[in-house]
Amino acid sequence: MLGLMLTCTIVHGASIEMLKSLLQQTNSGKARFAQIVVDKNLKELQKATGTMQFVRPGRFRWEYDKPYEQTIVGDGAKLWIYDKDLNQVTVRKLDAALGSSPAALLSGSNEIEKAYDLTNLGPQEGLDWLEAVPKTRDTTFERVRLGFGKSGLEAMELRDQFAQTTVIKFAGVERNPKISPDVFRFTPPKGADVITD
Repeated sequence: MLGLMLTCTIVHGASIEMLKSLLQQTNSGKARFAQIVVDKNLKELQKATGTMQFVRPGRFRWEYDKPYEQTIVGDGAKLWIYDKDLNQVTVRKLDAALGSSPAALLSGSNEIEKAYDLTNLGPQEGLDWLEAVPKTRDTTFERVRLGFGKSGLEAMELRDQFAQTTVIKFAGVERNPKISPDVFRFTPPKGADVITD
């Protein structure tokens, strides 16, 4: 979830220019992703795959298919999290729930400079990296790194307050595809427990 006018503290570099371009020229997107969570000792805690779609501002859908099925939908006002195995839906106000999540960065409304200080980290592992550090300490993540390659944004690394890092790698990225508004509507399945925060 990514937005930007870049009036924050910035060290200019290629990755910041790539982020500007992405934010100014991308209104929607879709991709496959692989996500790994590691602890501070780099021990793998969780691995997942799925697909994501977004339309800026505020609408997105992340569907995890392995190792468990989960759907996360932002409809512009509410965040819906559906766990198929538990047949449970959690509903929250979108603004309060997103924080600095990947969905918030990709589907945001050009406001990233109000929440983050940006620093160009230069090329590493074949990508040009940018780091975003939250200006306030009440966020889920201590820092977010964005890796840009030939196809645009190819990776994100999110380090949380417990020293765990979530690494997301994108594949099959499509910029500005037409996405039906129905993709961002969620109706709880019949018989599902619905929990409202």
